[in-house]
Amino acid sequence: MTDPAAPPRVPVGAQLAATRVVAILRAENADRAEAVVDVLVEAGVRSLELTLTTRGALEVVERLAARVPSDVEVGVGTVLTAQEVDRSVDAGATFVVSPSVDHEVIAAALRRGVASYPGAFTPTEIVDAWKAGASAVKLFPAGSLGPGYLKAVRGPLPDIPVVPTGGVGIDDIGPWLSAGALAVGMGGPLIGDALSADGDLGALADRATAAVAAARQ
Repeated sequence: MTDPAAPPRVPVGAQLAATRVVAILRAENADRAEAVVDVLVEAGVRSLELTLTTRGALEVVERLAARVPSDVEVGVGTVLTAQEVDRSVDAGATFVVSPSVDHEVIAAALRRGVASYPGAFTPTEIVDAWKAGASAVKLFPAGSLGPGYLKAVRGPLPDIPVVPTGGVGIDDIGPWLSAGALAVGMGGPLIGDALSADGDLGALADRATAAVAAARQ
């Protein structure tokens, strides 16, 4: 039965729900982001987050939104204000991610019709984000908590989709999903040095392929 008191919310992105991995691109600048995205997409990653702490990220988002396959979702991370939500959506983002629970950011995402994934650490924050209209809640930083924490939280909160992010390695994907995670967010353990000028794109391809395979299992 539908809860009449439930807030409106934009559904979780279809590709994130299906592939269960979001790749997080964070670097000093976005000079190599498009090359990295091409490798990730070729390996089967279908949900991509470029963070606003990366210089030139929105320009890359705009170019990617115009050329990536239709089954690839491009979003923006480290979104801290409603104005940044608008800038991200104007650039072509289909979801926004935040490190914390900010009701104005969630409301702005709802207004623009894009998914919102605010970051939360405690059960109180998770519930607060959900009641505010989040599409799903980013458990952050997840690496310091572990899958056992999520399993315990999901006991009383089984209906809130959670995406552990921060310190999630490829070998951790299975345990997190088994603990009840909707998906996982992966930054450094997946991207490695690929965003640097001389980064190894071949090694990135291997990690991305392994991550996609682990999520499928």
